[in-house]
Amino acid sequence: MAFANPSISDVIATTIQNRSGVIADNVTKNNALLSRLKQRGNIKKFSGGNVIMQELSFAENANAGYYSGYETLPVAAQDVISAAQYDIKQAACPVTISGLEQLQNAGKEQIIDLLEGRIAVAESTMANLIAAGLYSDGTGYGGKEISGLNLQVPINPATGSPGGIDRATWNFWRSQAFDFTTTGGAAVTAANIQTYMNKLWASLVRGMDRPDLIIMDSVLWGLYMNSLQAIQRFTSSQDANLGFVTTKFMDADVVLDGGIGGACPASTGFMLNTKYLFYRPHAQRDMVPLSPGKRYSVNQDAEVQILAWAGNLTSSGLQFQGRMND
Repeated sequence: MAFANPSISDVIATTIQNRSGVIADNVTKNNALLSRLKQRGNIKKFSGGNVIMQELSFAENANAGYYSGYETLPVAAQDVISAAQYDIKQAACPVTISGLEQLQNAGKEQIIDLLEGRIAVAESTMANLIAAGLYSDGTGYGGKEISGLNLQVPINPATGSPGGIDRATWNFWRSQAFDFTTTGGAAVTAANIQTYMNKLWASLVRGMDRPDLIIMDSVLWGLYMNSLQAIQRFTSSQDANLGFVTTKFMDADVVLDGGIGGACPASTGFMLNTKYLFYRPHAQRDMVPLSPGKRYSVNQDAEVQILAWAGNLTSSGLQFQGRMND
């Protein structure tokens, strides 16, 4: 295929390549959960393998105990470390340009302007796709979607096998759930929401381990805000600098993920301990152009560049994650 400007193809490829780091960074900035994981250093790339392994401890060392004098100490081998196995999920957004558009934008600067606009759209589209996937149950797109919070922190925590661990068998892998009407005894209101949140919070605390991020849809966030006195509204300057408006519950940040394009399920909130959550993109597929860089249509005058991602959301401690819903 001949082009009006033979350097156009290289411009397309290098434009996406040069912006890939920016796109990956903007994906994390677009979501409060990913922003918190980035703060914690829990965005960990993996380099290969057929699954993503997330190491975890599932039991205490039974050798621990008190002793006296010359009493013998137990030294039996202890199997206390295992790993959850998560499938590698893939996502892509093609960016196309036709031969006519290349002729109309023959100047190098013009083609860059056109591409930047389209790449910006692809960037926001991928950010929204990943953000929505973080709430998925993994069944979307024929089972190709991210293993999101609806799978890992579901309404019924005794079901499912996120990471390949059967929660019907292993209690340590069950998240905590609080249904306002069933567990609390009445529909949630501004008058009782803090009482309900206290109960869920208490079930998620172990020593210094406690939730640090609470994500709510518009309904619960509105009720929680209405329950606060103006003087009680504390915000996190760190999260505010990232663009998220936050308030506090205990010492956890409360963030709205409702409104326009919000993906949090209706009348739902998640109390998350992000110490045990990880965003695991592939080291060679984190918002980069899919190889080969130049793809041409067989029967069309067009060129396609594919912006691609691979990875998943993983956990090493689901018992520290909670969900509240009405």
